[in-house]
Amino acid sequence: MAAVSATRSSSPPCNQLLAATSAPDFALLKPYLRPVALELLKDLERPNRTIETVYFMETGIASVVAVQADKTRIEVGLIGREGMSGTAVALGGDQSPHSTYMQVAGEGRQIAVKYLQKAMDASVPLRNHLLKFVQVFMVQTAHTAIANARSHIDQRLARWILMAHDRTRDNTLPLTHEFLALMLGVRRAGVTEAPQSLKRQKLIDTGKSSSVA
Repeated sequence: MAAVSATRSSSPPCNQLLAATSAPDFALLKPYLRPVALELLKDLERPNRTIETVYFMETGIASVVAVQADKTRIEVGLIGREGMSGTAVALGGDQSPHSTYMQVAGEGRQIAVKYLQKAMDASVPLRNHLLKFVQVFMVQTAHTAIANARSHIDQRLARWILMAHDRTRDNTLPLTHEFLALMLGVRRAGVTEAPQSLKRQKLIDTGKSSSVA
């Protein structure tokens, strides 16, 4: 794993959820937060496995992926610097049926679940603050379901690019055909047309990666 500067432990959080936490509540978390490098494809949660660590992303994007019994996978949500992994923990659980892993590498802060639970038990306002993010994430997944059911593939791709751009502020996004198939919920052979459609409309440019116009 790449090294992360220890000085980041004492710097103000770049994660928006942590930054919006009240000073007394952040003081409950601060001793247990550790800076961490989040490399590409790093697993943050595995399906139906006990969650031991929660991550607050500061850069990069994590994909939340639903995994069916036949191993079919489709992205149902994404998390960036606005939020956290471990929504099941905020709800009082200890595992999720979904897989969560880094789709765009970045950095963040991690906290052991036992310490996060201790802080939430000590502060109702902190628990409520984290639950508000859970609600926001649930709204995102609902709109993702609507988009998957009602929108054309190129529209779904445009939506994802905009959501990713909001979280990275980077005009260049790495989008492999394998990930496009996962994110759009279609066969890999069917994903070539979507970026080409957006390119023809001069909304993106494509090369080794896709770029937000």
